[in-house]
Amino acid sequence: MELTGKQKRHLRALAHHLKPVVLVGAAGVSEALVGHVTDALEDHELIKMKCGENAPLSIKEAAAEVSQATGCAVAGTIGRTAILYKRRAEDPEIELPKA
Repeated sequence: MELTGKQKRHLRALAHHLKPVVLVGAAGVSEALVGHVTDALEDHELIKMKCGENAPLSIKEAAAEVSQATGCAVAGTIGRTAILYKRRAEDPEIELPKA
């Protein structure tokens, strides 16, 4: 899923007040982590993922791996936090600006 700059800015603004719901730990991007991200995206559409200090990957590498595994889009990374978005198939809540 590819987002335009305008759509990324919109999603980053919506995610500003959110707390991270997924933490990448020493195990890195595992199947369990991908499962948690998938569930969280289905529940919320827009989530934050934080990379712990003992994680073997940088936040950009972890976000890229999770994005590839789940089909979500990375709206941005700030420090050790990534913002992930995936439109819900049924009953989507977030309306993206037109491209």
